[in-house]
Amino acid sequence: MNGISLMVEEHKYIKRMLNVIRKASYSVLQGNPINYDDFADMIDFVRNYADDHHHGKEEKMLFNRMMDEMGGAAQKLVRHGMLVEHDMGRLHMKDLEEALLKVKEGDHEALIDVIANAVAYANLLYRHIDKEDSLVYPFAERELPQVTLDKINEECDAFEKEMEKKNVQKKYIKLLESLEDKYVSLTFL
Repeated sequence: MNGISLMVEEHKYIKRMLNVIRKASYSVLQGNPINYDDFADMIDFVRNYADDHHHGKEEKMLFNRMMDEMGGAAQKLVRHGMLVEHDMGRLHMKDLEEALLKVKEGDHEALIDVIANAVAYANLLYRHIDKEDSLVYPFAERELPQVTLDKINEECDAFEKEMEKKNVQKKYIKLLESLEDKYVSLTFL
């Protein structure tokens, strides 16, 4: 298994969820009621598939090695770029969850915070994914020693097999497809 190619493939699922998040936000903007269960599912996908599953591999298997083995440019790119953006995404999800609770409790002004955090997360991740696919991953493939790339591939393969036993990938792809059926094909008036 090529670990970096797998990460690129996972980005396709994440971008599809970003589209769902934008469509659900637009629905709210149009005055439709918030479907709290759907937003909870979107947050679940982000936290457990995009963050724990995908970003976890990046942080534990790739980025640490880039910083350790590639020197200053990689350290700046990863520590002050990619990892900061991962943390910003986590903050947007936390703030989105809090805003949803406020709306549910009757604070209708918090609707703006629901939309703002959901859309800000989607915009952040679209740009983040583009940087990883076009800059970070090719840089790592070009500059990391083959022995390191082989180790990343082995670790990714073992991690993926373990997650398959727990049905993680199938669960979140099925969740994504269900939310796409609900939001992506709809036109909100």
